[in-house]
Amino acid sequence: MGKNSGQQGDAKSTKDKAAAARAESQAAEKRRERLIRIIGGVGVLVVVVAIIGVAIVARSADSGSTDGRALPDVNPAAALPTGVLGSDSEYPYALPYGTGTGSAPVLQLWEDFQCPACAQLELINGSGIKELATTGQVQLLLRPTAFLDRNLNNTSSAEAINAWGCAVDQGKTAEYSGIVFANQPTEGAGFSLDQLIGFGEQAGITGSQFDSFSQCVNDGTYLGWAVNSTDAFYANEVRGTPTGYLNGQELDGAQLADQAELQRLVDEASGN
Repeated sequence: MGKNSGQQGDAKSTKDKAAAARAESQAAEKRRERLIRIIGGVGVLVVVVAIIGVAIVARSADSGSTDGRALPDVNPAAALPTGVLGSDSEYPYALPYGTGTGSAPVLQLWEDFQCPACAQLELINGSGIKELATTGQVQLLLRPTAFLDRNLNNTSSAEAINAWGCAVDQGKTAEYSGIVFANQPTEGAGFSLDQLIGFGEQAGITGSQFDSFSQCVNDGTYLGWAVNSTDAFYANEVRGTPTGYLNGQELDGAQLADQAELQRLVDEASGN
């Protein structure tokens, strides 16, 4: 009986923390709504130009230490979320998204959850990019990186990738990543674990699935994935985020944000 009581207490504590994080993120959502109204007033073109200006450039892989819980070393045997490609793949540690088959062009998308330009891209054309994937026009490979942890002296990007992996296991891939970007903190502030758990509830993870998700986040189940994918980011000499590769051709943030231009490039790569 004592054990069950403790488990109930832990569950209640987790839900209380999630509720507090939800209240905090609602304030961030209001800021996001104000941003949308601003974008509507000044036009998307200005924001697309801003993406070019603030795209974050990667620093050397060996720069500095970070604040937060210790991250594991690179380990090809580390646990991976459902569907993530293994270390022996052509695209190691990438997460396929959508219905594109082998005949469709491959679109890789590198993003960091602490990258402001990535949040802008998701706001402007995240749905358009994913529509290309869900309609089978591209094979979309989502490729997370935590290189900004070194720039900002925290481990928040890795923690967000870990939490995202936990949400992927619960079938909330796009929902969760969208909420994380929509609630991106001020530069350097980072995400708390309570916030990341609260985002899961907002993404629609409930009941026993939410309990599993929360445990996964707290345990750091997929921190190894975050480390491995970031190592692949450096190995591929990706210059910064957001960056895309369409059949190996590099695309910058402005091209990714312009759906008409991106559609033209996809059609061209498809031979249409």
